[in-house]
Amino acid sequence: MIEFRNVDYSIGEHRILSGISFAVRRGETRVILGPSGSGKSTVLRLLMGLVQPDSGNILVDGEDMAAVDEEHRRRIRQRMGIVFQQGALFDSMTVGENVGFSLLEQVGADEEEIEPTVRNFLALVGLDDNLIDRMPDELSGGMQRRVAIARALAARDPQILLYDEPTTGLDPQSAERITDLILHLRDTMGKTSIMVTHDIADAFKVGNRITMLNEGRVVFDGPAADLDRADTPFIIQFLAPFRKSVAAACAPAAGAVRPGQAPPRLGGTS
Repeated sequence: MIEFRNVDYSIGEHRILSGISFAVRRGETRVILGPSGSGKSTVLRLLMGLVQPDSGNILVDGEDMAAVDEEHRRRIRQRMGIVFQQGALFDSMTVGENVGFSLLEQVGADEEEIEPTVRNFLALVGLDDNLIDRMPDELSGGMQRRVAIARALAARDPQILLYDEPTTGLDPQSAERITDLILHLRDTMGKTSIMVTHDIADAFKVGNRITMLNEGRVVFDGPAADLDRADTPFIIQFLAPFRKSVAAACAPAAGAVRPGQAPPRLGGTS
């Protein structure tokens, strides 16, 4: 459904991506993982046709975003919904106006006509429809992110959802709700998704497959389980804090008794 073939991209003399290749199957959630500055978000901009590669091909359902004219590129882009970093809601619009923004443009209807549809999309992302007249700054960060997902879904019911660092700045509980929602949309609606992140826990939870970048190059492409077993120095170093935090969380407290384990004896020997 989506394929990058040997894509290069530069800004001036600065090379951002070098020979990027990977393919995303229909209904899959692909995670683009890597440290800051590795070129992750640039992958999304290239896929949407907002910038053009220096060389290579970017295919969406067999059509090359780099080869078609701007009008054709715009039609391909309509198959995609984007959830921007931090949500990027219009702060001067209500929740309902944010979600219904693209609907107003598409069908030329007034706000009253599209209100039931907006309420349905809010329910789909787990939000109460009584939030429809609230302003974004009245919502928590996690709620704002879910409104952003509802807005992306309302834009022509896209088959491809793009998430740019969707859990950045959220508390752990809110971040878990967002990753649960991403999985729900994949499993119940068959959405093809690409999520850009540097959060290793999110990547392992959400991704069917992971493409890892470092300094603009693919250093890993495959299932998360294979990434966990990778033995290249960069990947080992990148994953080390994650492994340490998991080990610390799983380690029993001193003196704690594991399920099925006899408590320690106190005093002398038997």
